[in-house]
Amino acid sequence: MAVSVSRRVLRSFGSSYGHYRFDYQRIPFRVTDALYSHDSSDSPSSVETFNFGKSVLSFLGCRGLSTSVLTPESNDGDFPSQLLSTKGVVTPEHTRGLYQDLVIPVTNFNNDDKGLMVLAGDVFDVPIRKDIVHRVVRWQLAKRRQGTHSTKTLSEVSGTGKKPWKQKGLGLARHGTLRGPQFRGGCIMHGPKPRSHAIKLNKKVRRLGLKITLSARAAEGKASLCLMVFDDLEVPTHKTKNIVNYVKQMDNSKKLLLVDGGPLTENLKLATQNLHYVNILPSIGLNVYSILQHDTLVMSRDAVNRIVERMHTPINR
Repeated sequence: MAVSVSRRVLRSFGSSYGHYRFDYQRIPFRVTDALYSHDSSDSPSSVETFNFGKSVLSFLGCRGLSTSVLTPESNDGDFPSQLLSTKGVVTPEHTRGLYQDLVIPVTNFNNDDKGLMVLAGDVFDVPIRKDIVHRVVRWQLAKRRQGTHSTKTLSEVSGTGKKPWKQKGLGLARHGTLRGPQFRGGCIMHGPKPRSHAIKLNKKVRRLGLKITLSARAAEGKASLCLMVFDDLEVPTHKTKNIVNYVKQMDNSKKLLLVDGGPLTENLKLATQNLHYVNILPSIGLNVYSILQHDTLVMSRDAVNRIVERMHTPINR
């Protein structure tokens, strides 16, 4: 039973590995002949042909499992060096703000490898606009003000309403009440009253501000000021020393924000409540100002999925 490698297979082999592509039309023989010509004369050419065909099929068989780049120097005889390019492999740098999906490694508190995760480009790779972030921060800080300040007007100050002295004849200034703002214990003119300090900001702008902040953290690529994705935020016990040891393993991480998808676990709450540099939030409470206050953002897989789902939900008008 003869095995032949068609031109289509060789063409796909060459197109899939463009960096070390070879021209199958220049091969002066078929791989079938190379594999099954061992029963002919034992000439050196037939032996070399058989070895070449065997190496081609072995490479085709393991091409789906190999992630390394072959070069003539690192080949070690596994693949014919004349078919490999001597040009260096240049990895292009990622340009920010192109809405491209990002691949980020997933780990945990013990720094174990938990695979990879794809971050949606329309959420984690949007163009950076400082003006949008400034507007969202102003809106957020204004909206969180209580606005319960209050002062008393003339009618609200306790005291008599009698005229303190007669209008003329005493050489004193004319006054009709002692509850005026010029007297001690009097009213406050044009003072603050309870009100809302909230300003209007469109939902599209608010959503864009969160996307920009997440994109800025994901694009840093440093040990600090970065985005990290954990498989989960489970801690074995409620001891604070566990979180302290975990944070010490992170280089240059001064303030940490942990974001989980669902309700926060009791162990995580107890382990972080005495640490002023570690704060926790559910994914529904993630906001621009909290991200900017922390140099490292740690999100669980569930939190990332929920944030992406929230960003893709149509805005109700």
